[in-house]
Amino acid sequence: MNQRRGTQYYPMDYWLLCATLLLAGIGLIMVFSSSGMMAERFYGDKYLFFKKQAVFFAVGTTAMIFCARVSRRFFYDLTYLWMFLAVLLLGLCLVIGTTAGGAKRWINLGPISLQPLEFAKPALVLYLAYFFARKQEIMRVKTFSVGFIPPFAATGLMSALLLLQPDFGGAMLLAILLMFMCLAGGTRVIYLIGAALAGGWSGWLLIASSPYRLKRWTAFLDPFKVAQNEGYQLVQSLYAFGSGRFFGAGLGAGKQKLLFLPEAHNDFIMAVVGEELGFLGLSLIMLLMGLLLLRAFRVAFLQEDLLDRLTAFGMTMVLTLGACMNLAVVLGTVPPKGVPMPFVSYGGSSLLVSFICVGILLNLSRNRS
Repeated sequence: MNQRRGTQYYPMDYWLLCATLLLAGIGLIMVFSSSGMMAERFYGDKYLFFKKQAVFFAVGTTAMIFCARVSRRFFYDLTYLWMFLAVLLLGLCLVIGTTAGGAKRWINLGPISLQPLEFAKPALVLYLAYFFARKQEIMRVKTFSVGFIPPFAATGLMSALLLLQPDFGGAMLLAILLMFMCLAGGTRVIYLIGAALAGGWSGWLLIASSPYRLKRWTAFLDPFKVAQNEGYQLVQSLYAFGSGRFFGAGLGAGKQKLLFLPEAHNDFIMAVVGEELGFLGLSLIMLLMGLLLLRAFRVAFLQEDLLDRLTAFGMTMVLTLGACMNLAVVLGTVPPKGVPMPFVSYGGSSLLVSFICVGILLNLSRNRS
């Protein structure tokens, strides 16, 4: 496909690329360190999760290179196809999804499983960026019927499918992503304030109507009070951070991953990092993540075309929200929600989608119209 007239070509953002590969490499090491004991005890192969993550690392790197080199029209012209496929996967999850932890959030494909929520994030970003870029003429985006109803209806459909799994946290994550995209796209702030108030009230009703959700919501306020029940995972996470001190116990020498901390290789992998690598190791990862996000926002800022700018901003927000929410959960500042740390946590879907987001950002860093 031909690029638009007036396109200028620039070198790829190698700072963004290097930060991504370093983070993913550290993630591979930490997945092996945090999962070996559990994998050997329950599956008889201590390298199981490491090997699976390594495969997705290779697939994700290939996808990143493809997304960085392909014409942007590949993403934009097929916007509605990506949206349809994301909705289809979310719907299939309810029919053929695997139940784990009381929810159907994964689709098994032989030796691997996919989490449709992860693929819904970039699909939603592409749709919202395309929508807002096309509705700017004569301020149509400022009207309620154009600038509010369509994007909220599309996101609402995805969120409804997530709530049926049920995945309250995933629906909330898409809603937050929608709010940021609407702010960038030009929706009237008064509409967003009203939607936030209505959404907050509806969310509280959902939490209050479910004893399980209510217990999880209140447990993070004083996890040590319910340390043997709802607060157990957070308490173990805080123990891990506290025992790491400045230099950490040493790579592989952590204790919490020895079946004390649930999901040590997944959503709570940063607790293992804190215990084994200490404040120094955590700071290194945070610096790399900060560099990645700084360069990603820079890519968005430098775009002259609105569609490109909104797409870059949305992909950056997918990574930003994932990193911020993961840290907030493992540090106990928000109620527990299974959100993987981009590039670090175990999870093929999360790693693949994170690489795709960076690939699109690298693509946009190469050419600006």
